[in-house]
Amino acid sequence: MGTTGTLKRTSMSLDLETVGALESLATKWNTSKSEVIRRAVRKVKEDEAMKEIRMTPIQAMKWLQENGISQEQADTMREEIRLEREAKRYWWE
Repeated sequence: MGTTGTLKRTSMSLDLETVGALESLATKWNTSKSEVIRRAVRKVKEDEAMKEIRMTPIQAMKWLQENGISQEQADTMREEIRLEREAKRYWWE
């Protein structure tokens, strides 16, 4: 199991759709429903923590304007964006 420390038993009420999704994930991941819930809660907690430290696009622009980036970094970013855009093109284009 991926838990650390002791476990505490709890009960909760879930709608049928959530129960179905929980059972489906437990089967797919070959783990218990409790472990699915633990993983989901950890993931949401991590995502929320990232939101707190992630810059908004405006903050990122201001940071770039104040600190700048090297020409090499700009070239690398430009190439990554170009490749990403090309990958999203349809076969008929």
